[in-house]
Amino acid sequence: MITIDWAAFTPWSALAGGAVIGLAAAAFVLLNGRIAGISGILGGLLRPVSGDVGWRLAFLLGIIVTPLIWLAFTSLPSIEVNAGTPALVIAGLLVGIGTRYGSGCTSGHGVCGLSRFSPRSLVATLSFMTAGFVTVFVIRHLLAI
Repeated sequence: MITIDWAAFTPWSALAGGAVIGLAAAAFVLLNGRIAGISGILGGLLRPVSGDVGWRLAFLLGIIVTPLIWLAFTSLPSIEVNAGTPALVIAGLLVGIGTRYGSGCTSGHGVCGLSRFSPRSLVATLSFMTAGFVTVFVIRHLLAI
């Protein structure tokens, strides 16, 4: 049985956040001709090309600095991670491997690729969403961890 914590159920802020992400991704592709996929942006820094480093650093710096700007106005929401370090390391490695095999991450395929009606991104998004649902079901209900 699923219960909803109605006090924490915030569909309007989630809708607004999704709209801002969509607008930012659209602006990024329109202004730069690039997809706002985080794994591709970060991966490009690992094998730098002349003239291609500045915007990648600025993008990633923006992701890091934005929570600090938020702190100037209010506190950050509390984050609770219910997993130990080994589980987080394994999960991170699996996500990284999946990102390489899938030629992109959730932001690249799920936000940018689907908005471009990319069949490859549709398959990738359905694959990682299904894998996530199955993983949560197995861990929470079958293994009861």
